[in-house]
Amino acid sequence: MPRRGEVWWVRLDLIVSTDIVHKRRRTVAAVPLSTSLQAVPPLLVPVRCGGRYVVAVVDQIRAVAKERLDKRMGELSSGHLAPVEQGLREILELG
Repeated sequence: MPRRGEVWWVRLDLIVSTDIVHKRRRTVAAVPLSTSLQAVPPLLVPVRCGGRYVVAVVDQIRAVAKERLDKRMGELSSGHLAPVEQGLREILELG
């Protein structure tokens, strides 16, 4: 069962939906991660995952079927997850 803040091998996406959604839905909300872009918050947020720095592409949030989750890559620290959450609040104007 995926949990908020975990990184799974789905083209290296970061799960951002809440755990209650994971229990009730067959999809998770994910933000893609990239190794080829430079960080430009709030759209491109630097995070550390699997022992390396990557960029969370916050404006590309998507629903991913749980069946597509392949291999758990790790979990972001709260310090790295917080800027991703802030980026999502900003691009969605959630305040």
